[in-house]
Amino acid sequence: MIKPLSTLILALLTGASASVVMEAAVPAAGNARNLSGLEQYVYPANRPATVACPAFTADGLHFLSLSDDGKKIIKYVTRTGAEAEVVMDVTNTRESRIEAIEGFTLSPDGSKILVTTAEEPVYRRSTRAAYYVYELRTRLLRPLSEKFTRQRSPLFSPDGRMVAFVGDDNNIYLKKIDYNTEVAVTTDGEIDKVINGVPDWVYEEEFTTTCSMAWAPDNMTLCYIKYAEAEVPAYSFTLYEGTCDPRKEYALYPGQFTYKYPVAGEPNSRVSLHSYDVDNRKTKNLSLPDSRIEYIPRIAYGGASADRLMVVTLDRSQTRMEIYAVNPRSGVSKSVMTEEDRAWITPLSYEDISFGNDSFVILSARSGYTHAYRYSYAGTMTSQLTSGDYDVTAWYGTDAKGNAWYQSTATGAINRVVSRKDIKGVVKHLSQEQGNASAWFSPSLNFCGLTYSNSSTPPVVTLYEGEKKVRVLEDNATAKSTFSMMPSTEFTTITTPDGMELNAYLIKPRDFDSSRRYPLIIHQYSGPGSQEVLDRWKPDWTHYAAMNGYVVMCVDPRGTGGRGRAWETAVYKDLGHYETIDLQGAAATAAKFPFVDPARIGITGWSYGGYETLMAVTSGTGAKVFACAVAIAPVTDWRFYDTVYAERYMLTPRENPDGYRSSAPLTYAGKIDIPLLIMHGTADDNVHLMNTMQYVSVMQSEGRFCDMFLYPNMNHSIFGCDARLNVYSKMLDYFNKNL
Repeated sequence: MIKPLSTLILALLTGASASVVMEAAVPAAGNARNLSGLEQYVYPANRPATVACPAFTADGLHFLSLSDDGKKIIKYVTRTGAEAEVVMDVTNTRESRIEAIEGFTLSPDGSKILVTTAEEPVYRRSTRAAYYVYELRTRLLRPLSEKFTRQRSPLFSPDGRMVAFVGDDNNIYLKKIDYNTEVAVTTDGEIDKVINGVPDWVYEEEFTTTCSMAWAPDNMTLCYIKYAEAEVPAYSFTLYEGTCDPRKEYALYPGQFTYKYPVAGEPNSRVSLHSYDVDNRKTKNLSLPDSRIEYIPRIAYGGASADRLMVVTLDRSQTRMEIYAVNPRSGVSKSVMTEEDRAWITPLSYEDISFGNDSFVILSARSGYTHAYRYSYAGTMTSQLTSGDYDVTAWYGTDAKGNAWYQSTATGAINRVVSRKDIKGVVKHLSQEQGNASAWFSPSLNFCGLTYSNSSTPPVVTLYEGEKKVRVLEDNATAKSTFSMMPSTEFTTITTPDGMELNAYLIKPRDFDSSRRYPLIIHQYSGPGSQEVLDRWKPDWTHYAAMNGYVVMCVDPRGTGGRGRAWETAVYKDLGHYETIDLQGAAATAAKFPFVDPARIGITGWSYGGYETLMAVTSGTGAKVFACAVAIAPVTDWRFYDTVYAERYMLTPRENPDGYRSSAPLTYAGKIDIPLLIMHGTADDNVHLMNTMQYVSVMQSEGRFCDMFLYPNMNHSIFGCDARLNVYSKMLDYFNKNL
């Protein structure tokens, strides 16, 4: 997924200097360094304290937490926060010893803990680690596997007596804890050919999943997805020694990283569904009846029935979702519901399904807004749980009293409110109407952790029991004090010359003088379904820029989220068209503000925002309204991006050749006529460096110039060793010279 987000910097071309706003902060040309004071506004320094959902006991009355030194796992009373007992101490275990705990998972029955050590990343969401199983009653600590040093996606059986995991040979293994045995579930796993039980790169990235296994409620069957990726084209990028976590093995000769990455129109992994019988150790192929099925983004058991595996499927265009109930024993499958749309199915529909004992809840945009619908397992829609001209953005579930809990835009697109709807249909907001709130719940929804912030208030995390406030878990008083001098954010709407009303915010200097004209930086992301204009706490480089003489404006054009289905799908099969019109229109409108210098308007963005930056300054009227641009990790042609994301919005290049051509910044690269800086990580596994290199190549062939900064061995996030600080320092330095 395109997202706005180790360190030797290579300057390939240098920019021309111009008038400077932050003169005191800018070093001499050719000797640029990180800007003084900016580090406070760059991740991770700008990140407030958070309280993640804890490891609750089944009844929610207690939770487990890791001590600060990683030596102990402690049980606390949920209501009071009082310590109840130490359930694990690394200095007091039997059979095995570890130095410290990095993370843990409590078994469903509460008798064991799966302990994480030596964790290392695989891709954006996935990790592999050396796991240990700890039995609370006996204090017995044993490695999850004797065969593999590290494992992936371990999954407890419901009774806590087994753990399924994936080894580094792409096979699933079963650890039977009672007998301390390790059994192979699959044997056909092979690197770059077959993956069992964990997703391939594109599934993980675009379907936000790291595990493709599901246990039956009776513990007798393990179901899993197999990914046959032999025909998926491989992509390689160069690895250098670098200076951030240096790779000494590449000191004289660069290395390579190669993985399977299907670009738009190319083959995906062939996915198939299988079951494993724990007793007889036999696997079974579970066939699905529709040849149109391209993706299986989710599998899960529905309720307490061991004969009901719920399988969520999509066709390749992602305009048709069908959910099946499959009996893993008989192999019989039944279609339970089908959702179709003229554009893409909203990802919430398959990523946020809630499977309950007697029914399941899906989020659907069928009415023009995303709402919650309840279905029986027979396939009958029994009720529409929410309605109105707003979007439900998260479904938390239904408690024992029948209260439904969810997050939505009911109080406005720039807000997120957490609400409760009782069995009589009465809706009550648990959070303030203005601002942004989210929540996590205990398993039975008797306790809730509510996080609330707005643009001037850092996140406050409050524990609730039902609707009763119990205690504040985090008030972020330190963050509030640290950023007390941060310029305020003004929320507004911008009406473009063609009449489009866009949500926007402005950040002005604290000593703002309405009689002056300021340079303007437009910051945007603009990707489908995304939102940047939200009333939330987010100290960022934008505030630093405003403190140093800029007005910063952020705009959400057509295609972004929070404003209903028609607004979001306006960009279908034509990415970059309406977003560009709206951003150029917003810039033209802002140019008429009495406090904006119309000759000094710049634009920037990261990832999709980088893509849209290039589109905005080269297609249509871009060159007339923008004086400077900075694009970070931009897509320059959707033919270079992955199948799931690109085809969701554009179909395949064969189906939509004109759309791909008109949506590609490469098509307009020869029109660039303003100072442009592009920055990119050389080890970006998401938006490949090839995007930038091909763009620069087209510019060269057209006799055009730009500036480019590369970050060796850095991925899409360009993070680590102050690299993120360096990105924003370079960006603001560039705006200083050219605005």
